[in-house]
Amino acid sequence: ASADCSSCTCQQIVFLCVFVYNNMFVCLFFYICFSVFQVHLASCYGGLYGRPFIESFEETPMLVAVLTYMGYGILTIFGYLRDFLRHWQIEKCSIAREKENQKDFVPLYQDFENFYTRNLYMRIRDNWNRPICSVPGAKMDLMERTSRDYNWTFEYTDRVVQDVINLGSYNYLGFAENTGPCADSACEVTMKYGVGVTSTRQEIGNLDRHEEMEKLVAKFLGVESAMAFGMGFATNSMNIPALAGKGCLILSDELNHASLVLGARLSGSTIRVFKHNNMQSLEKLLREAIVHGQPRTHRPWKKILIVVEGIYSMEGSIVRLPEVIALKKRYRAYLYLDEAHSIGALGPKGRGVVDYFGLDPCDVDVMMGTFTKSFGAAGGYIAGKRELIEYLRSHSHSAVYATSMSPPVVEQIITSMKCIMGEDGTTIGCKRVRQLADNTVYFRKRLREMGFITYGNNDSPVVPMMLYMPAKIGAFGREMLKRNIGVVVVGFPATPIIESRARFCISAAHTKDMLDRALSVISEVGDLLQLKYSRHRIQPSPARPFDDNVYEDIDD
Repeated sequence: ASADCSSCTCQQIVFLCVFVYNNMFVCLFFYICFSVFQVHLASCYGGLYGRPFIESFEETPMLVAVLTYMGYGILTIFGYLRDFLRHWQIEKCSIAREKENQKDFVPLYQDFENFYTRNLYMRIRDNWNRPICSVPGAKMDLMERTSRDYNWTFEYTDRVVQDVINLGSYNYLGFAENTGPCADSACEVTMKYGVGVTSTRQEIGNLDRHEEMEKLVAKFLGVESAMAFGMGFATNSMNIPALAGKGCLILSDELNHASLVLGARLSGSTIRVFKHNNMQSLEKLLREAIVHGQPRTHRPWKKILIVVEGIYSMEGSIVRLPEVIALKKRYRAYLYLDEAHSIGALGPKGRGVVDYFGLDPCDVDVMMGTFTKSFGAAGGYIAGKRELIEYLRSHSHSAVYATSMSPPVVEQIITSMKCIMGEDGTTIGCKRVRQLADNTVYFRKRLREMGFITYGNNDSPVVPMMLYMPAKIGAFGREMLKRNIGVVVVGFPATPIIESRARFCISAAHTKDMLDRALSVISEVGDLLQLKYSRHRIQPSPARPFDDNVYEDIDD
Protein backbone atom coordinates (compact mmCIF):
# COMPACT_ATOMS: atom_id res chain seq x y z
CA ALA A 1 0.00 0.00 0.00
CA SER A 2 2.86 2.40 0.81
CA ALA A 3 4.50 1.65 -2.57
CA ASP A 4 1.25 2.44 -4.37
CA CYS A 5 0.94 5.69 -2.45
CA SER A 6 4.54 6.63 -3.28
CA SER A 7 3.95 5.90 -6.95
CA CYS A 8 0.77 7.93 -6.90
CA THR A 9 2.58 10.85 -5.25
CA CYS A 10 5.35 10.77 -7.85
CA GLN A 11 2.79 10.77 -10.64
CA GLN A 12 1.08 13.79 -9.07
CA ILE A 13 4.39 15.69 -8.83
CA VAL A 14 5.25 14.89 -12.46
CA PHE A 15 1.78 15.95 -13.56
CA LEU A 16 2.09 19.20 -11.58
CA CYS A 17 5.49 19.97 -13.15
CA VAL A 18 4.13 19.36 -16.65
CA PHE A 19 1.11 21.51 -15.87
CA VAL A 20 3.25 24.38 -14.57
CA TYR A 21 5.59 24.11 -17.55
CA ASN A 22 2.67 24.32 -19.97
CA ASN A 23 1.05 27.15 -18.07
CA MET A 24 3.86 29.63 -17.52
CA PHE A 25 1.58 32.48 -18.40
CA VAL A 26 -0.87 31.39 -15.72
CA CYS A 27 1.95 31.40 -13.18
CA LEU A 28 3.11 34.79 -14.41
CA PHE A 29 -0.45 36.07 -14.05
CA PHE A 30 -0.67 34.89 -10.44
CA TYR A 31 2.74 36.41 -9.68
CA ILE A 32 1.63 39.76 -11.08
CA CYS A 33 -1.61 39.58 -9.11
CA PHE A 34 0.36 38.83 -5.97
CA SER A 35 2.66 41.80 -6.63
CA VAL A 36 -0.30 44.11 -7.15
CA PHE A 37 -1.89 42.73 -3.98
CA GLN A 38 1.30 43.46 -2.06
CA VAL A 39 1.28 47.08 -3.21
CA HIS A 40 -2.43 47.29 -2.37
CA LEU A 41 -1.78 45.97 1.13
CA ALA A 42 1.06 48.43 1.62
CA SER A 43 -1.23 51.24 0.50
CA CYS A 44 -4.18 50.21 2.66
CA TYR A 45 -2.40 49.15 5.81
CA GLY A 46 0.53 51.54 5.84
CA GLY A 47 3.21 48.88 5.46
CA LEU A 48 5.56 51.43 3.90
CA TYR A 49 4.60 54.37 6.09
CA GLY A 50 5.92 55.29 9.50
CA ARG A 51 2.75 57.17 10.44
CA PRO A 52 -0.80 57.72 9.09
CA PHE A 53 -1.12 59.07 5.56
CA ILE A 54 -4.49 60.85 5.44
CA GLU A 55 -5.90 62.53 2.33
CA SER A 56 -9.48 63.53 1.56
CA PHE A 57 -11.20 64.14 -1.77
CA GLU A 58 -14.91 64.29 -1.01
CA GLU A 59 -17.07 63.55 -4.03
CA THR A 60 -18.90 66.43 -5.67
CA PRO A 61 -22.58 66.41 -4.63
CA MET A 62 -24.79 65.44 -7.57
CA LEU A 63 -27.02 68.52 -7.35
CA VAL A 64 -24.01 70.83 -7.22
CA ALA A 65 -22.47 69.13 -10.27
CA VAL A 66 -25.72 69.51 -12.25
CA LEU A 67 -26.08 73.17 -11.30
CA THR A 68 -22.42 73.80 -12.20
CA TYR A 69 -22.89 72.34 -15.68
CA MET A 70 -26.07 74.37 -16.07
CA GLY A 71 -24.18 77.52 -15.08
CA TYR A 72 -21.50 76.96 -17.71
CA GLY A 73 -24.19 76.11 -20.24
CA ILE A 74 -26.08 79.34 -19.62
CA LEU A 75 -22.87 81.36 -19.83
CA THR A 76 -21.99 79.67 -23.12
CA ILE A 77 -25.43 80.37 -24.63
CA PHE A 78 -25.26 84.03 -23.64
CA GLY A 79 -21.69 84.15 -24.96
CA TYR A 80 -22.80 83.06 -28.42
CA LEU A 81 -25.67 85.54 -28.25
CA ARG A 82 -23.26 88.37 -27.40
CA ASP A 83 -20.97 87.30 -30.25
CA PHE A 84 -23.97 87.54 -32.58
CA LEU A 85 -24.76 91.03 -31.31
CA ARG A 86 -21.11 92.07 -31.70
CA HIS A 87 -21.08 90.78 -35.27
CA TRP A 88 -23.99 93.03 -36.17
CA GLN A 89 -22.49 95.88 -34.10
CA ILE A 90 -25.49 95.95 -31.76
CA GLU A 91 -23.34 95.46 -28.68
CA LYS A 92 -21.03 98.46 -28.26
CA CYS A 93 -18.08 96.66 -26.64
CA SER A 94 -15.71 97.00 -29.58
CA ILE A 95 -12.71 95.61 -27.72
CA ALA A 96 -14.13 92.11 -27.91
CA ARG A 97 -14.19 92.17 -31.73
CA GLU A 98 -11.34 91.78 -34.22
CA LYS A 99 -9.82 95.04 -35.41
CA GLU A 100 -10.78 96.12 -38.89
CA ASN A 101 -7.20 95.92 -40.18
CA GLN A 102 -6.92 92.31 -38.94
CA LYS A 103 -10.07 90.89 -40.50
CA ASP A 104 -8.13 88.91 -43.10
CA PHE A 105 -5.51 87.59 -40.69
CA VAL A 106 -5.37 83.99 -39.57
CA PRO A 107 -6.76 83.92 -35.97
CA LEU A 108 -3.97 84.13 -33.43
CA TYR A 109 -5.83 81.97 -30.90
CA GLN A 110 -7.91 78.84 -31.20
CA ASP A 111 -11.59 79.61 -31.59
CA PHE A 112 -12.88 78.13 -28.32
CA GLU A 113 -10.04 79.66 -26.28
CA ASN A 114 -10.88 83.05 -27.74
CA PHE A 115 -14.57 82.51 -27.07
CA TYR A 116 -13.91 81.41 -23.47
CA THR A 117 -11.68 84.43 -22.81
CA ARG A 118 -14.17 86.92 -24.26
CA ASN A 119 -17.35 85.66 -22.69
CA LEU A 120 -16.51 83.73 -19.52
CA TYR A 121 -13.09 84.72 -18.22
CA MET A 122 -13.62 88.46 -18.74
CA ARG A 123 -16.61 88.44 -16.41
CA ILE A 124 -14.40 87.58 -13.42
CA ARG A 125 -11.01 88.83 -14.64
CA ASP A 126 -10.82 91.38 -11.83
CA ASN A 127 -9.96 88.54 -9.43
CA TRP A 128 -6.54 88.00 -11.01
CA ASN A 129 -3.40 90.04 -11.69
CA ARG A 130 -4.07 92.37 -8.79
CA PRO A 131 -0.99 94.54 -8.26
CA ILE A 132 0.45 94.66 -4.75
CA CYS A 133 2.61 97.48 -3.42
CA SER A 134 4.27 95.89 -0.40
CA VAL A 135 6.15 92.79 0.70
CA PRO A 136 3.95 89.69 0.11
CA GLY A 137 4.11 88.70 3.77
CA ALA A 138 1.35 87.63 6.14
CA LYS A 139 -0.27 90.98 5.35
CA MET A 140 0.09 93.07 2.21
CA ASP A 141 -1.12 96.25 0.51
CA LEU A 142 -3.12 96.15 -2.73
CA MET A 143 -3.59 98.87 -5.34
CA GLU A 144 -7.28 99.53 -5.91
CA ARG A 145 -8.49 99.47 -9.52
CA THR A 146 -11.78 99.82 -11.38
CA SER A 147 -13.02 98.97 -14.86
CA ARG A 148 -15.44 100.87 -17.08
CA ASP A 149 -15.55 98.32 -19.91
CA TYR A 150 -16.45 95.03 -18.24
CA ASN A 151 -12.90 94.10 -17.12
CA TRP A 152 -11.25 94.58 -20.52
CA THR A 153 -9.12 97.42 -19.14
CA PHE A 154 -8.50 98.73 -15.64
CA GLU A 155 -7.91 102.16 -14.14
CA TYR A 156 -6.12 102.73 -10.84
CA THR A 157 -7.83 104.92 -8.27
CA ASP A 158 -4.61 105.91 -6.45
CA ARG A 159 -6.08 104.31 -3.33
CA VAL A 160 -4.22 101.54 -1.50
CA VAL A 161 -6.08 98.80 0.35
CA GLN A 162 -3.86 98.25 3.38
CA ASP A 163 -3.31 95.32 5.75
CA VAL A 164 -4.93 92.68 3.58
CA ILE A 165 -4.37 89.22 5.10
CA ASN A 166 -2.45 87.30 2.46
CA LEU A 167 -3.73 83.75 1.92
CA GLY A 168 -2.44 83.41 -1.63
CA SER A 169 1.37 83.70 -1.67
CA TYR A 170 3.70 80.69 -1.53
CA ASN A 171 5.56 82.31 1.35
CA TYR A 172 5.47 79.10 3.38
CA LEU A 173 8.21 79.94 5.90
CA GLY A 174 7.78 83.71 5.89
CA PHE A 175 11.19 84.54 4.37
CA ALA A 176 9.69 86.96 1.81
CA GLU A 177 10.45 90.01 3.96
CA ASN A 178 12.38 93.27 3.67
CA THR A 179 13.80 93.22 7.18
CA GLY A 180 15.85 90.72 9.13
CA PRO A 181 19.06 88.77 8.48
CA CYS A 182 18.15 87.69 4.93
CA ALA A 183 17.47 91.24 3.77
CA ASP A 184 20.59 92.55 5.51
CA SER A 185 22.82 89.90 3.91
CA ALA A 186 21.29 90.54 0.46
CA CYS A 187 22.02 94.27 0.83
CA GLU A 188 25.66 93.63 1.73
CA VAL A 189 26.17 91.29 -1.22
CA THR A 190 24.51 93.78 -3.56
CA MET A 191 27.03 96.44 -2.55
CA LYS A 192 29.92 94.02 -3.18
CA TYR A 193 28.82 92.13 -6.30
CA GLY A 194 26.09 94.27 -7.83
CA VAL A 195 22.65 93.07 -8.91
CA GLY A 196 23.58 91.07 -12.01
CA VAL A 197 26.40 89.00 -13.47
CA THR A 198 25.51 89.40 -17.19
CA SER A 199 27.16 86.12 -18.19
CA THR A 200 26.65 82.38 -18.04
CA ARG A 201 28.22 80.15 -15.43
CA GLN A 202 30.52 78.56 -18.01
CA GLU A 203 31.98 81.90 -19.06
CA ILE A 204 32.67 84.60 -16.46
CA GLY A 205 29.43 84.46 -14.49
CA ASN A 206 30.42 81.88 -11.89
CA LEU A 207 30.79 83.49 -8.45
CA ASP A 208 32.08 82.06 -5.21
CA ARG A 209 28.59 82.63 -3.80
CA HIS A 210 27.15 80.30 -6.45
CA GLU A 211 29.59 77.57 -5.42
CA GLU A 212 28.77 78.03 -1.73
CA MET A 213 25.05 77.94 -2.42
CA GLU A 214 25.26 74.66 -4.35
CA LYS A 215 27.35 72.99 -1.65
CA LEU A 216 24.85 74.16 0.95
CA VAL A 217 21.90 72.80 -1.06
CA ALA A 218 23.60 69.39 -1.36
CA LYS A 219 24.27 69.35 2.37
CA PHE A 220 20.72 70.43 3.17
CA LEU A 221 19.25 67.63 1.04
CA GLY A 222 21.75 64.99 2.08
CA VAL A 223 23.03 64.21 -1.42
CA GLU A 224 26.43 64.29 -3.13
CA SER A 225 26.01 67.35 -5.33
CA ALA A 226 23.57 70.01 -6.51
CA MET A 227 23.24 72.57 -9.27
CA ALA A 228 21.22 75.82 -9.29
CA PHE A 229 19.34 77.50 -12.13
CA GLY A 230 17.95 80.99 -12.49
CA MET A 231 14.34 80.00 -13.18
CA GLY A 232 12.21 77.32 -11.56
CA PHE A 233 10.10 76.63 -14.66
CA ALA A 234 13.20 76.21 -16.82
CA THR A 235 14.73 73.85 -14.26
CA ASN A 236 12.12 71.29 -15.32
CA SER A 237 11.49 72.19 -18.93
CA MET A 238 15.17 72.42 -19.90
CA ASN A 239 16.65 69.57 -17.84
CA ILE A 240 14.24 66.72 -18.52
CA PRO A 241 15.24 66.81 -22.24
CA ALA A 242 18.87 66.39 -21.11
CA LEU A 243 17.97 63.29 -19.09
CA ALA A 244 15.60 61.51 -21.48
CA GLY A 245 15.24 61.27 -25.24
CA LYS A 246 14.12 59.07 -28.09
CA GLY A 247 13.74 55.46 -27.00
CA CYS A 248 13.03 56.47 -23.39
CA LEU A 249 9.72 56.24 -21.55
CA ILE A 250 8.40 58.91 -19.18
CA LEU A 251 5.63 57.93 -16.78
CA SER A 252 4.00 61.15 -15.61
CA ASP A 253 1.33 61.81 -12.99
CA GLU A 254 -1.77 63.22 -14.66
CA LEU A 255 -1.68 66.34 -12.42
CA ASN A 256 1.99 67.22 -12.92
CA HIS A 257 2.90 70.88 -13.38
CA ALA A 258 3.05 72.45 -16.85
CA SER A 259 6.85 72.73 -16.63
CA LEU A 260 7.15 68.95 -16.20
CA VAL A 261 4.74 68.35 -19.07
CA LEU A 262 6.66 70.73 -21.34
CA GLY A 263 10.00 69.17 -20.43
CA ALA A 264 8.68 65.68 -21.16
CA ARG A 265 7.35 66.78 -24.54
CA LEU A 266 10.56 68.57 -25.50
CA SER A 267 12.59 65.46 -24.68
CA GLY A 268 11.08 63.47 -27.56
CA SER A 269 10.45 60.54 -25.22
CA THR A 270 7.32 58.43 -25.23
CA ILE A 271 4.98 59.76 -22.54
CA ARG A 272 2.39 57.73 -20.69
CA VAL A 273 0.21 59.21 -17.97
CA PHE A 274 -0.93 57.42 -14.82
CA LYS A 275 -3.82 58.38 -12.56
CA HIS A 276 -3.03 60.86 -9.86
CA ASN A 277 -1.21 59.24 -6.93
CA ASN A 278 -2.58 55.84 -8.01
CA MET A 279 0.06 53.19 -7.48
CA GLN A 280 -1.95 50.46 -9.20
CA SER A 281 -2.12 52.59 -12.36
CA LEU A 282 1.61 53.31 -12.17
CA GLU A 283 2.53 49.65 -11.67
CA LYS A 284 0.33 48.61 -14.59
CA LEU A 285 2.21 51.00 -16.89
CA LEU A 286 5.57 49.82 -15.55
CA ARG A 287 4.63 46.19 -16.07
CA GLU A 288 3.37 46.78 -19.60
CA ALA A 289 6.48 48.79 -20.45
CA ILE A 290 8.76 45.94 -19.41
CA VAL A 291 6.68 43.18 -21.02
CA HIS A 292 5.99 44.88 -24.36
CA GLY A 293 8.97 47.23 -24.72
CA GLN A 294 9.00 49.95 -27.37
CA PRO A 295 6.18 50.20 -29.92
CA ARG A 296 6.66 48.25 -33.19
CA THR A 297 10.19 47.03 -32.43
CA HIS A 298 9.43 45.70 -28.91
CA ARG A 299 13.00 46.45 -27.91
CA PRO A 300 13.58 47.26 -24.23
CA TRP A 301 13.23 50.91 -23.30
CA LYS A 302 16.55 52.70 -22.96
CA LYS A 303 15.32 54.33 -19.78
CA ILE A 304 12.09 54.53 -17.79
CA LEU A 305 11.67 57.79 -15.85
CA ILE A 306 8.89 58.23 -13.28
CA VAL A 307 8.02 61.92 -12.83
CA VAL A 308 6.07 63.06 -9.74
CA GLU A 309 5.70 66.10 -7.50
CA GLY A 310 6.11 66.38 -3.73
CA ILE A 311 3.01 68.53 -3.14
CA TYR A 312 0.54 69.04 -5.98
CA SER A 313 -0.24 72.74 -6.02
CA MET A 314 -3.86 72.47 -7.18
CA GLU A 315 -4.92 69.41 -5.20
CA GLY A 316 -2.99 69.91 -1.97
CA SER A 317 -2.05 66.22 -2.03
CA ILE A 318 1.33 64.69 -1.14
CA VAL A 319 2.95 62.07 -3.34
CA ARG A 320 2.91 58.49 -2.03
CA LEU A 321 6.68 58.48 -2.13
CA PRO A 322 7.37 55.25 -0.21
CA GLU A 323 5.22 53.29 -2.67
CA VAL A 324 6.70 55.07 -5.70
CA ILE A 325 10.23 54.21 -4.52
CA ALA A 326 9.20 50.59 -3.90
CA LEU A 327 7.85 50.30 -7.46
CA LYS A 328 10.86 52.11 -8.89
CA LYS A 329 13.22 49.62 -7.25
CA ARG A 330 11.12 46.61 -8.22
CA TYR A 331 11.02 47.55 -11.92
CA ARG A 332 14.45 49.26 -12.05
CA ALA A 333 13.17 52.62 -13.20
CA TYR A 334 14.46 56.12 -12.41
CA LEU A 335 12.63 58.64 -10.26
CA TYR A 336 12.38 62.40 -10.91
CA LEU A 337 10.89 64.23 -7.89
CA ASP A 338 9.72 67.85 -8.19
CA GLU A 339 9.74 69.43 -4.72
CA ALA A 340 8.83 72.96 -5.75
CA HIS A 341 6.11 73.22 -3.08
CA SER A 342 7.31 70.64 -0.58
CA ILE A 343 10.92 71.71 0.03
CA GLY A 344 10.99 73.75 3.22
CA ALA A 345 7.27 73.15 3.79
CA LEU A 346 7.30 69.47 4.81
CA GLY A 347 9.27 67.31 7.19
CA PRO A 348 10.47 67.79 10.78
CA LYS A 349 13.58 69.57 9.45
CA GLY A 350 11.91 71.25 6.48
CA ARG A 351 13.79 69.12 3.97
CA GLY A 352 10.81 68.17 1.88
CA VAL A 353 8.79 65.07 1.22
CA VAL A 354 11.79 62.74 1.62
CA ASP A 355 12.29 64.08 5.13
CA TYR A 356 8.52 63.94 5.74
CA PHE A 357 8.45 60.17 5.14
CA GLY A 358 11.87 59.56 6.76
CA LEU A 359 13.34 58.07 3.57
CA ASP A 360 16.88 57.91 2.21
CA PRO A 361 17.57 60.77 -0.27
CA CYS A 362 19.72 58.37 -2.29
CA ASP A 363 16.56 56.48 -3.28
CA VAL A 364 15.49 59.47 -5.40
CA ASP A 365 17.58 59.67 -8.57
CA VAL A 366 16.79 63.28 -9.49
CA MET A 367 15.72 65.74 -6.76
CA MET A 368 14.37 68.97 -8.16
CA GLY A 369 13.07 71.97 -6.25
CA THR A 370 12.69 75.73 -6.40
CA PHE A 371 13.82 78.64 -4.25
CA THR A 372 10.78 80.74 -5.15
CA LYS A 373 8.52 79.62 -2.31
CA SER A 374 9.85 78.55 1.08
CA PHE A 375 13.13 80.47 0.61
CA GLY A 376 11.59 83.72 -0.61
CA ALA A 377 13.98 83.97 -3.56
CA ALA A 378 14.02 82.86 -7.21
CA GLY A 379 15.36 79.99 -9.31
CA GLY A 380 15.55 76.24 -8.89
CA TYR A 381 17.93 73.36 -8.31
CA ILE A 382 18.60 69.76 -9.27
CA ALA A 383 20.41 67.50 -6.83
CA GLY A 384 21.59 63.92 -6.78
CA LYS A 385 24.72 61.93 -7.49
CA ARG A 386 27.86 63.76 -8.52
CA GLU A 387 27.93 62.08 -11.94
CA LEU A 388 24.40 63.34 -12.68
CA ILE A 389 25.22 66.94 -11.80
CA GLU A 390 28.48 66.94 -13.79
CA TYR A 391 26.56 65.61 -16.78
CA LEU A 392 23.95 68.38 -16.52
CA ARG A 393 26.59 71.10 -16.26
CA SER A 394 27.64 70.37 -19.83
CA HIS A 395 24.38 69.11 -21.37
CA SER A 396 21.60 71.23 -19.85
CA HIS A 397 20.41 74.15 -22.01
CA SER A 398 19.55 76.21 -18.94
CA ALA A 399 23.11 75.75 -17.69
CA VAL A 400 24.94 76.43 -20.94
CA TYR A 401 22.91 79.35 -22.29
CA ALA A 402 21.18 81.01 -19.32
CA THR A 403 22.61 83.93 -17.36
CA SER A 404 23.68 82.94 -13.85
CA MET A 405 21.65 83.89 -10.79
CA SER A 406 21.71 87.38 -9.37
CA PRO A 407 24.07 87.71 -6.33
CA PRO A 408 21.48 89.16 -3.90
CA VAL A 409 19.09 86.33 -4.82
CA VAL A 410 21.84 83.80 -4.14
CA GLU A 411 22.54 85.40 -0.77
CA GLN A 412 18.84 85.28 0.13
CA ILE A 413 18.90 81.52 -0.55
CA ILE A 414 22.08 80.94 1.46
CA THR A 415 20.90 82.92 4.48
CA SER A 416 17.39 81.45 4.60
CA MET A 417 18.70 77.89 4.12
CA LYS A 418 21.25 78.30 6.91
CA CYS A 419 18.44 79.61 9.08
CA ILE A 420 16.34 76.48 8.40
CA MET A 421 19.34 74.23 9.07
CA GLY A 422 20.19 76.10 12.29
CA GLU A 423 23.66 77.04 11.04
CA ASP A 424 22.99 80.71 11.81
CA GLY A 425 23.21 79.90 15.51
CA THR A 426 19.48 80.40 16.14
CA THR A 427 16.34 78.26 16.27
CA ILE A 428 14.29 80.64 14.13
CA GLY A 429 14.19 78.29 11.15
CA CYS A 430 13.16 75.29 13.23
CA LYS A 431 10.40 77.31 14.88
CA ARG A 432 9.08 78.45 11.51
CA VAL A 433 8.94 74.90 10.18
CA ARG A 434 7.04 73.86 13.28
CA GLN A 435 4.75 76.90 13.12
CA LEU A 436 3.85 76.14 9.49
CA ALA A 437 2.92 72.57 10.38
CA ASP A 438 0.75 73.74 13.29
CA ASN A 439 -0.94 76.42 11.19
CA THR A 440 -1.68 73.91 8.43
CA VAL A 441 -3.33 71.33 10.68
CA TYR A 442 -5.33 74.00 12.53
CA PHE A 443 -6.58 75.77 9.38
CA ARG A 444 -7.59 72.57 7.59
CA LYS A 445 -9.34 71.20 10.65
CA ARG A 446 -11.39 74.37 11.18
CA LEU A 447 -12.49 74.47 7.53
CA ARG A 448 -13.72 70.87 7.72
CA GLU A 449 -15.57 71.60 10.96
CA MET A 450 -17.37 74.51 9.27
CA GLY A 451 -18.66 72.21 6.54
CA PHE A 452 -16.46 73.18 3.58
CA ILE A 453 -15.12 70.56 1.18
CA THR A 454 -11.32 70.68 1.15
CA TYR A 455 -8.94 68.56 -0.89
CA GLY A 456 -5.56 67.10 -0.13
CA ASN A 457 -3.38 65.86 2.69
CA ASN A 458 -3.77 66.93 6.31
CA ASP A 459 -0.15 68.16 6.34
CA SER A 460 -0.19 70.08 3.06
CA PRO A 461 0.01 73.89 3.42
CA VAL A 462 -1.79 74.16 0.07
CA VAL A 463 -5.49 74.05 0.98
CA PRO A 464 -8.01 73.90 -1.91
CA MET A 465 -11.58 74.75 -0.86
CA MET A 466 -14.23 73.81 -3.40
CA LEU A 467 -16.45 76.48 -4.99
CA TYR A 468 -17.75 74.51 -8.01
CA MET A 469 -20.11 77.01 -9.67
CA PRO A 470 -18.64 79.59 -12.09
CA ALA A 471 -20.56 82.54 -10.62
CA LYS A 472 -19.19 81.78 -7.17
CA ILE A 473 -15.56 82.00 -8.35
CA GLY A 474 -15.73 85.75 -8.86
CA ALA A 475 -18.17 86.35 -6.02
CA PHE A 476 -15.96 84.62 -3.45
CA GLY A 477 -12.81 86.55 -4.47
CA ARG A 478 -14.62 89.90 -4.40
CA GLU A 479 -16.44 89.31 -1.12
CA MET A 480 -13.22 88.21 0.59
CA LEU A 481 -11.34 91.28 -0.61
CA LYS A 482 -14.17 93.52 0.66
CA ARG A 483 -13.37 92.08 4.08
CA ASN A 484 -9.59 92.60 3.66
CA ILE A 485 -8.70 88.97 2.92
CA GLY A 486 -6.66 88.29 -0.23
CA VAL A 487 -7.30 84.87 -1.77
CA VAL A 488 -6.60 83.04 -5.02
CA VAL A 489 -9.58 81.56 -6.89
CA VAL A 490 -9.09 79.01 -9.66
CA GLY A 491 -11.43 77.69 -12.33
CA PHE A 492 -11.53 75.98 -15.71
CA PRO A 493 -9.24 75.34 -17.62
CA ALA A 494 -6.75 75.28 -14.70
CA THR A 495 -9.07 72.81 -12.94
CA PRO A 496 -11.72 70.35 -14.17
CA ILE A 497 -14.86 72.19 -15.23
CA ILE A 498 -16.89 71.18 -12.14
CA GLU A 499 -14.06 71.56 -9.63
CA SER A 500 -13.48 75.30 -9.34
CA ARG A 501 -11.90 76.22 -6.04
CA ALA A 502 -10.24 78.77 -3.80
CA ARG A 503 -6.65 77.86 -3.01
CA PHE A 504 -5.31 78.99 0.33
CA CYS A 505 -1.57 78.90 1.01
CA ILE A 506 -0.69 78.83 4.69
CA SER A 507 2.47 80.50 6.01
CA ALA A 508 4.52 80.32 9.17
CA ALA A 509 4.16 84.11 9.27
CA HIS A 510 0.42 83.80 9.94
CA THR A 511 -0.47 84.21 13.59
CA LYS A 512 -3.40 82.43 15.22
CA ASP A 513 -5.30 85.72 15.35
CA MET A 514 -4.84 86.18 11.58
CA LEU A 515 -6.03 82.64 10.86
CA ASP A 516 -9.02 83.03 13.17
CA ARG A 517 -9.93 86.32 11.50
CA ALA A 518 -9.61 84.72 8.04
CA LEU A 519 -11.61 81.66 9.08
CA SER A 520 -14.37 83.87 10.49
CA VAL A 521 -14.61 85.77 7.19
CA ILE A 522 -14.49 82.55 5.15
CA SER A 523 -17.38 81.17 7.21
CA GLU A 524 -19.35 84.40 6.77
CA VAL A 525 -18.84 84.47 3.00
CA GLY A 526 -19.46 80.72 2.85
CA ASP A 527 -22.89 81.24 4.42
CA LEU A 528 -23.59 84.18 2.09
CA LEU A 529 -22.72 82.19 -1.06
CA GLN A 530 -23.86 78.80 0.29
CA LEU A 531 -20.45 77.15 -0.07
CA LYS A 532 -20.66 74.68 2.83
CA TYR A 533 -21.26 71.65 0.62
CA SER A 534 -19.78 68.92 2.79
CA ARG A 535 -22.09 66.08 3.78
CA HIS A 536 -19.63 64.91 6.44
CA ARG A 537 -19.91 67.58 9.09
CA ILE A 538 -17.27 67.26 11.80
CA GLN A 539 -18.09 68.38 15.31
CA PRO A 540 -15.59 70.87 16.75
CA SER A 541 -13.16 69.14 19.04
CA PRO A 542 -12.44 70.38 22.58
CA ALA A 543 -10.15 73.40 22.72
CA ARG A 544 -6.48 72.70 23.28
CA PRO A 545 -3.21 74.64 23.04
CA PHE A 546 -2.54 75.89 19.54
CA ASP A 547 1.10 74.79 19.52
CA ASP A 548 0.51 71.09 20.20
CA ASN A 549 2.89 68.72 18.43
CA VAL A 550 1.53 68.44 14.90
CA TYR A 551 2.64 64.84 14.50
CA GLU A 552 0.82 63.81 17.67
CA ASP A 553 -2.19 65.76 16.45
CA ILE A 554 -2.38 63.69 13.28
CA ASP A 555 -2.16 60.44 15.23
CA ASP A 556 -5.28 61.55 17.11
